[in-house]
Amino acid sequence: MIRFQNVSLMRGTKPLLEDADLTLNPGDKIGLIGANGAGKSSLFAMLRNELHPDQGAIDFPAKWRMAYVAQETPALDRPALEYAIDGDVNLRRLQAELIDLEAHPDTNAHGMRLGEIHGALADADAYTVQSRAEQLLLGLGFSLEQMGQPVASFSGGWRMRLNLAQALMCPSDLLLLDEPTNHLDLDAIIWLEDWLKRYPGTLIIISHDRDFLDEIVNVVVHIDERKLKRYSGNYSAFERQRAAHLVLAAAAFEKQQRTRAHLQSFVDRFKAKATKARQAQSRMKALAKMEELAPLRAAAEFSFEFREPLSAPNPLLVLEDVDAGYPLLDEHGDRVGGKAIVKRVNFSLQIGQRIGLLGVNGAGKSTLIKTVAGELMPLEGKATLGKGLSIGYFAQHQVEMLRHDESPLWHLAKIAPTVREQELRNFLGSFNFPGDMVTSPIAPFSGGEKARLALALIVWQRPNLLLLDEPTNHLDLETREALTLALAQFEGTLVLVSHDRHLLRATTDQFIIVADGKLQPFDGDLDDYKEWLFQTKLGKGTDTLPAPAPARDAKAAGAAAAPDAAPVDRKEQKRLEAGERQRLAAIRKPIENRVKRLEEQMAKLNAKKAEIDAQLLEPSIYEAENKEKLKTLVADQAFASRDLEQLEAEWLDLQEQLEGLAA
Repeated sequence: MIRFQNVSLMRGTKPLLEDADLTLNPGDKIGLIGANGAGKSSLFAMLRNELHPDQGAIDFPAKWRMAYVAQETPALDRPALEYAIDGDVNLRRLQAELIDLEAHPDTNAHGMRLGEIHGALADADAYTVQSRAEQLLLGLGFSLEQMGQPVASFSGGWRMRLNLAQALMCPSDLLLLDEPTNHLDLDAIIWLEDWLKRYPGTLIIISHDRDFLDEIVNVVVHIDERKLKRYSGNYSAFERQRAAHLVLAAAAFEKQQRTRAHLQSFVDRFKAKATKARQAQSRMKALAKMEELAPLRAAAEFSFEFREPLSAPNPLLVLEDVDAGYPLLDEHGDRVGGKAIVKRVNFSLQIGQRIGLLGVNGAGKSTLIKTVAGELMPLEGKATLGKGLSIGYFAQHQVEMLRHDESPLWHLAKIAPTVREQELRNFLGSFNFPGDMVTSPIAPFSGGEKARLALALIVWQRPNLLLLDEPTNHLDLETREALTLALAQFEGTLVLVSHDRHLLRATTDQFIIVADGKLQPFDGDLDDYKEWLFQTKLGKGTDTLPAPAPARDAKAAGAAAAPDAAPVDRKEQKRLEAGERQRLAAIRKPIENRVKRLEEQMAKLNAKKAEIDAQLLEPSIYEAENKEKLKTLVADQAFASRDLEQLEAEWLDLQEQLEGLAA
């Protein structure tokens, strides 16, 4: 059991925790959440005994073994596989002692100790450690070839994966994970979820990925108002409980304010009147005893929206027989060939498409996005761009491409040199860059703040095609939600690569997949993709993509089977059910897409009609000089009403079709 008792912690002059209490049970899987700077990483540091509370105590069993992810990775020549195994410190200690003993002449004492060490090594699963480490690294996205490469040869993101591998290799009773998904692709996240679900110890995770938390945790601890508040259930359950708590707190505060106002009114009126002095005095005591409830302080929600594109060519872009990859250069920098990653791509982007790009790590998603963005030229084939195409491209490492010695204002002024400074300041203020922050160098900014700036620069340019490659890295839950809402309302075309499944579900309506060097449609949803991953890349099945759904209804197929036929096994039944789901999804998707577009059109028409109605209520519109304007408004009102009626009729018809499919 982990217990926080009256814990207070200051960092500099800022109080992070004040008299915080919390109890966590063995085996709990806990999601630790809170605003940036609330103290999540500091709480981890206290558990690791790197920080000490200013007041109070933190207790957990002394015999517990703790594992956590190191934040630094030295540039070692040690192979990646050996580095991962180094996470099991006890095993490495036993191996070192065994080598030392075997190097010395035999004695009786040595013989006894050798036997003990061999027994301890067997208990530590020393004879399976290499295969276990290989499976772990494969799950995290490493190839067998990469496992033999030195740690120093990997980039920062891959080194963080190696540090995560070390933490998972370490036998532990308490596992602390701080943003473990930041450097992982969706396939590695799904593998990690499965691993953590089976972890037998106590787990505490800091994460901004709501789907990841929903899959794993059964307790949420929220750092709020310098307290630790415990909620049972996953992240979605926390959101429901938190919303109910905020409503109740608001109601309690309002009720108390009314009661205080009533008591104060009585005191003010009668405290000087002799006949009422005693009652007034008792009410003054009641006021003094009444505990002051804090007013509701819900965090100010951050939100933004993409500006309407200036043009909408159709199609925006066409790729014909394109090989996407990297040019091979000689020592003079001249191209001497190319390494194709995705071959024979035939692909076009139409107005309003919203595509999620799937594929395992290394399949070529980023290569394809760079080719569409024009960052890489096709090795073969032809790319045709629509006239007026404006691309907003957010690369995986967009944050590193910013000038860290310059300010947000400098970055925006560079792409809008003729715009007034005040207008640029106002725009950056809408992205939470207020006051002096807008003119300060971005070097000390957090990763989330830098990512927010990169998004602001894209929004300013009013793109009609958004290409987003892992845009949520470093973003907190609030900013992710703001991005999700903004993308859902974006009027252009979207191609999204993301490990955030909530973002993918909420903003895209079709999936395509990069697999085996090809780009293909994916007939299914994210649950189907997860199942395919476990059957193939994360399991031992075939690498074949899910087949298109069978035309025949699964239930009908079952009914038509001969009476004496062998019963369908569970695996076959699941395959049939998945096929039926895919068939229905294929029918539903175009209907749902049309419903979404109709709702957007109706919202615009309703707003336009409300504006016309408001103008027709103005007395001045009926004056003689406004006769022509009045005619126009009346005609516009009639057209808007007619169009709305047609859209609503179509919307109702489509809703009936969807209800029929769900029945």
